[in-house]
Amino acid sequence: MVVMTRWLDPDEQRTWRAFLTASRALMATLDRELQRDAGMPHAYYEILVRLSEAPDRQLRMSDLADATGGSRSQLSHAVARLVESGWVRREECPTDRRGQVAVLTEYGFEVLSAAAPGHVDGVRRHLFDPLSPAQVDQLRRISEALVAHLEPDRPTS
Repeated sequence: MVVMTRWLDPDEQRTWRAFLTASRALMATLDRELQRDAGMPHAYYEILVRLSEAPDRQLRMSDLADATGGSRSQLSHAVARLVESGWVRREECPTDRRGQVAVLTEYGFEVLSAAAPGHVDGVRRHLFDPLSPAQVDQLRRISEALVAHLEPDRPTS
């Protein structure tokens, strides 16, 4: 069976490249600012945020990996660094001896609380301020449609 490739037309190609460039530039800028201002990469910030929002500020490692979209191996490495910093601790899972739980420490919560205002300001300046309210609504709708297609089992937030 021969499959015909549906090549991108010029408008689709321009849209794809603009999306790719904007996504990379936004994440690189936010990561650079978090590194400079809070001494952590964006990936660590997201882990701390997920833990801060979880009941008792803790999540099973597997659930944390799912929530952050990273592999279990990447997450394990990141959490090890966060443990070294004193921002997170690992505990045995009380319901599954094979599992582990990541727990946000009080110090980690303080670090996150100090980093959050600058990060939110960066998100606002680099993502929302350049867009009109209608464009923000469109961006949300487009992003939700992509997530629903790419990760259909992910709960909507």
